[in-house]
Amino acid sequence: MRQRLGQMMRYAGTAGVAAIVDIGGFALLLPSGIPLPAAAALSFLAATVVNYLLTARWVFYAPATMRGYGRFLLAASLGLLLNVGATTLGAHLLGWPAIPSKVVGVGIAFFANFALNAGFVFRRPS
Repeated sequence: MRQRLGQMMRYAGTAGVAAIVDIGGFALLLPSGIPLPAAAALSFLAATVVNYLLTARWVFYAPATMRGYGRFLLAASLGLLLNVGATTLGAHLLGWPAIPSKVVGVGIAFFANFALNAGFVFRRPS
């Protein structure tokens, strides 16, 4: 339990760095004339690379591989769907304000992504 809590705290740090890369990259790409959806996708992908490398090395002490990144990207994509789904559900169906809905979506995605990383992406064979 203590090990998982430590991993989750380190994962929060890597997720924070990835969020900075995502938002910062998005802010840098927009003025270049890249369409908004493409800028959002590119910054998200850049953030997943940074997040994967940091998570592999610092959270799970695992080697970074292309296969591992593919699994990580799949898990991150599922987390993105949960984030958007929860945000949309809160804002449109439950009538919550957009920002609190997004905070809930981010929280759900954080725990889902951590669980997917621990149980799928970086699971050690038993």
